[in-house]
Amino acid sequence: MKKIPGTFTIVCYIVLAAALLTWVIPGGEYLREVQVYEGVEREVAVEGSFHYVEPEPQTYSVFFSLFEGFVDKADIIVFVLMVGGAFWILNSTKAIDAGVHAFVRFTRRCREKKALRHVDVDALVLALIMVMFSLFGAIFGMSEETIAFIIIFVPMAVSMGYDSLTGVAVSYLAAHVGFAGAMLNPFTIGIAQGIAGVPLFSGLEYRFFCWLILTAVAIAFVLWYAKKVKKNPEISPVYKLDAYWRERAASVSEATTATSPTTATSPATATSSTTPKAPYVVFALLALAQILFAVYHPSTCITIGDGSLHLPLLPILATLYTLSGFWAAKRSLSAFNLHILLFTILYLVTGVLGYGWYIMEISALFLVMGICSGLAAGKGLDKVMQLFLEGVKDILVPAMVIGLASGIIFILQEGKVIDTILYGVSKTMAQTGEVGSVGVMYVFQTLLNLVMPSGSAKAALTMPIMGQFADLIHLSRQTAVLAFQFGDGFTNMITPTSGVLLGVLGVAKIPYALWFKWVWKFLLFLIVLGFLLMLPTLFYSFNGF
Repeated sequence: MKKIPGTFTIVCYIVLAAALLTWVIPGGEYLREVQVYEGVEREVAVEGSFHYVEPEPQTYSVFFSLFEGFVDKADIIVFVLMVGGAFWILNSTKAIDAGVHAFVRFTRRCREKKALRHVDVDALVLALIMVMFSLFGAIFGMSEETIAFIIIFVPMAVSMGYDSLTGVAVSYLAAHVGFAGAMLNPFTIGIAQGIAGVPLFSGLEYRFFCWLILTAVAIAFVLWYAKKVKKNPEISPVYKLDAYWRERAASVSEATTATSPTTATSPATATSSTTPKAPYVVFALLALAQILFAVYHPSTCITIGDGSLHLPLLPILATLYTLSGFWAAKRSLSAFNLHILLFTILYLVTGVLGYGWYIMEISALFLVMGICSGLAAGKGLDKVMQLFLEGVKDILVPAMVIGLASGIIFILQEGKVIDTILYGVSKTMAQTGEVGSVGVMYVFQTLLNLVMPSGSAKAALTMPIMGQFADLIHLSRQTAVLAFQFGDGFTNMITPTSGVLLGVLGVAKIPYALWFKWVWKFLLFLIVLGFLLMLPTLFYSFNGF
């Protein structure tokens, strides 16, 4: 089987194709004007102003494209690098891993509660785990991290009477459903909105509604399947393959039974650790900073649609942080760093809705989160900076793809053919109406994701054109972002080029063909549901759309 080229190589081919197009497509231009949308300036094409001009075929300018793309999208690229570095520091503290393990222990205790004997506790446990992973996918784009948790949830699902598919579904599938319905994911929504020229994380309310619907549907599907398997295990398509996990669960059970209660290590003992002084120092500094901000900004004006509401949000957040932060620091390092992550999200929402934060402010917020979580872990500033650079290196390829993909637009603009393409597509799509146009954008993004699984690369490649295309056919750019978001998210669960999917299936010992056969009908349902969720944005005026 011929190897599929990497994302960077594919974008290089597209750059060359764009240069060739400048030799065959007539030149044309729209007149453009600057508009201010919710505090963000953006250039829009003036409808009816298209006219043909002399083309300028491109040759050696293809070698300028990466440089020009980096210059044009410097803010987005720096944003990606800073956020990637910050999360690398946080992940190095293992706080999220510890949080998931603590949650698993909590769900196991729930199963043992006599008060819940009239409740299907196992189903409740699966639902809670799915909500957690879906939130992780929606808020910070959890994807690769799911691989590490397969070794936890597959054996757990099998021991509960389910199968390995259920174990993969409650973590990997849930995270990617949340990823598709993302609300605050900086690596997809943040990049796409930044490139489309709309305020970062605007339209949060409707996206939250979409996330609720998608997550509820995913939970319903998994619980329906899990109930069938528990009733008759042999109907599971992985029943024979799961013999490995059943034997492993049996051996663990025997080992646990054979262990003397007096020598067994209790969960509390195994997970307890002495909290160093560093978290208390970081807590005190952050509390002081928040109190000062609350004094200078006692009231925050939240704008929702045409209305506004004045609330003392910063004093409330400062008070909540001060009261809960000390407890988190006393509990454990992981609890404290998860506490920092939680308040980072709360301040992000407050800043976006109340103060019009954009890329610079949000980048700084995540950077503070990363540095503080690293210092709280006692790593020292030098080690924290090393970790930050490691995170930057890890995210460097997607950042370079953003620059190169922006170079495609540079080639088409220099050749004076991008407006000709927009004009031709908009004239053709005008015949299909708004619903048909949204459908075409959605299908294009969905199919593109099968060969280019990088969300940041797709955003850089498609949103500059999709945003302008939406203007010309009188669609909200926010709807174009939603089409990208759903198109980028759902098919991640079957994309054969996805290293995350192959890694998950490898750990769970599930063949790709069997996984595809199991998930494709549900995936098709999600794709249709995604299209239906986009339709209301065409007919109703939601905040941010």
